[in-house]
Amino acid sequence: MFYETKDHHGLKHNPFKSLVVPRPIGWVSSMAADGTINLAPYSFFNAMASDPPAVALGCNGLHVEGGAKDTVVNIETTGEFVVNIATWELREQMNLTSASVPRSIDEMREAGLEPAECSLIKPPRVAAAPVNLECTYLQTLDLPSNDPDAKNQVVFGQVVGIHIADEIIADGMIDMSKFKPVARLGYMDYTAVDNVFTMGRPK
Repeated sequence: MFYETKDHHGLKHNPFKSLVVPRPIGWVSSMAADGTINLAPYSFFNAMASDPPAVALGCNGLHVEGGAKDTVVNIETTGEFVVNIATWELREQMNLTSASVPRSIDEMREAGLEPAECSLIKPPRVAAAPVNLECTYLQTLDLPSNDPDAKNQVVFGQVVGIHIADEIIADGMIDMSKFKPVARLGYMDYTAVDNVFTMGRPK
């Protein structure tokens, strides 16, 4: 099949988000100006550079109370955020934090997760997550949106500090069988990294 994205695809659900897969989940913790903690998963997320390391976070839609979502507001206001990497063991808690709740709710507490202090920034990280990326805000890029009330935005951050649990390091490398990060497949489907193969680059 072929369809122009300006037209309807004719399927039960929009296939786009099930085609660009698997997408890593940026489980972002941020802090409002009044100190309220926000934690939300984003599957429009990825690493963008390595020297210095940088990440990009795709944010779209509106907050349940109107306006931009807490993550964007907090990052732009405070200039700091943490990308916690969700794993198989934390999949249920990650899913709980995707709920649309009032701005006053601390999603980390609601999901029964313990916060841990960061080394360089104020927002807390998820203590149980084996990887946490401490980030400082770089810029926000506005993308085209078919809904004039809901922006499509990409938030860029520079990774200034990285926490890695010793248990997922083996022989000086990250052991994916112990890490087991989860990723989004579209619809309500996810996957976990449990099969790894290696290919050397051609010389």
